[in-house]
Amino acid sequence: MADEIREVQKEAEELFEEKLSEILKIRRDKLAALKKEGHDPFAEVKYEVTATSSEITQNYREEDSCKEEKKVSIAGRMMSRRIMGKASFAHISDSDGQIQIYVKRDDVGEEAYAEFKKWDIGDILGIEGFVFRTRTGEISVHAKKICLLAKSLLPLPEKFHGLRDMDLRYRQRYVDLIVNPQVKDTFVKRSQIIKELRAYLDDKGFLEVDTPILVPIEIGAAARPFKTHHNTLDMDMYLRIETELYLKRLIVGGMNKVYEVGRIFRNEGMDTKHNPEFTTIELYEAYTDYKGIMDLVEDLYQTVTKKICGSLLISYQGTQLDMGHWTRMTMAEAVKKYAGCDYNDWETDEDARAAAKEKHVEVASDATKGRVLIELFDAFVEENLIQPTFIYDYPVENSPLAKRKKDNPMFTERFEYFICATEFGNAFSELNDPIDQKERFEKQVAEKRREDPNTGAEVDYDFITALEYGMPPTGGLGFGVDRLVMLLTDQPSIRDVLLFPTMKPIAE
Repeated sequence: MADEIREVQKEAEELFEEKLSEILKIRRDKLAALKKEGHDPFAEVKYEVTATSSEITQNYREEDSCKEEKKVSIAGRMMSRRIMGKASFAHISDSDGQIQIYVKRDDVGEEAYAEFKKWDIGDILGIEGFVFRTRTGEISVHAKKICLLAKSLLPLPEKFHGLRDMDLRYRQRYVDLIVNPQVKDTFVKRSQIIKELRAYLDDKGFLEVDTPILVPIEIGAAARPFKTHHNTLDMDMYLRIETELYLKRLIVGGMNKVYEVGRIFRNEGMDTKHNPEFTTIELYEAYTDYKGIMDLVEDLYQTVTKKICGSLLISYQGTQLDMGHWTRMTMAEAVKKYAGCDYNDWETDEDARAAAKEKHVEVASDATKGRVLIELFDAFVEENLIQPTFIYDYPVENSPLAKRKKDNPMFTERFEYFICATEFGNAFSELNDPIDQKERFEKQVAEKRREDPNTGAEVDYDFITALEYGMPPTGGLGFGVDRLVMLLTDQPSIRDVLLFPTMKPIAE
């Protein structure tokens, strides 16, 4: 049975390819004929557009009907057409949506109407005419002049099935945008979200800056970078995996509130939440701490959510979320609540490892109490963090850039926040002690070299030098813009909010 199904599929594919080849030949023959007649559609360099589809429908008034002196000029892609003898209807798609046009032979001329009937779905047209409402009540443009502005040599996907193959949609986003209008809405909303994020931070006195994308060293962080080579300087360089260290240099320099909307590159795995290149916002504010940044995050997310969604009660993939209510728990409190293990009961590292073993969580034979706490958190807690939740006070073992807590130096002033069991951002009271920072960096790099002897990881000693000039107490935050867009547009995958996600080329 499986062989028979494959044979049927193969025959269907061959028929489709044969039909497609025939369509391609017909369209190219049409183009050749147009050029031979002196009507090269690709020769047009400009077309004056006076209105979009939405402007026409929103501004239409019944008293304007049939007033030919009120002309409009529109342009867009022909998405459908009904030829009815001496008159035809078609739908034109432009940047704002779709609008119907009415083309009558007696109005546009016999030659132009004959040409119009030869054009194909997907061709880009220019139409001059006036607005009216049809008998069925649809606001339309009555064409007085029509012209072909660009010829479509490839057919659009079949009307009722559209472009549904997700892999093909990501590879050919240009077609996806044409035939799936809701996709365009997602990316319009993405731009609005970034605009609102910028507006919020600008209003709070933050200065937007740009820092290098190409950096001279591979730092000791866990993320693996992309490596390239600068020919003139004859040196290896790396695409940045964060914007943090350059932004904190600016805090040292006296720029007390800075942020960057930055493209980040990490040579790592891919899934519904990870793409090798993605967008983050990192911000740093002098003279505040992680609690101050926590307040900022809550207000920022509520402000942007209300602006974009119109309400703080939103739905993500069927889960109802209240963005107006945020829970705050320490990591130790969260592990006690969801794993039933109390950090305060562990007197030694051995006690912690025994607790992990009892919970069937595998840890290293030399794991510290802090490392065990992290493993238990990963195993039991994150999946339960559905509503907006701050988890704060992280063990020093996995927080090399965060300041230690005064009352408990085994922990740092760090938080992450989670929504729908997904981490959305990371923040610290930034470490500004250059001696402590140097020791942590050197330990981090040593551990990385032990794990991978071929790594090129180095300590960023220039950053240490910057700290030696003195950095004020500072709160810092980094969060993924793409995940926020996924949340506010209810998209299941990061690829749905990236116009051109990273894809492996199709083998020829």
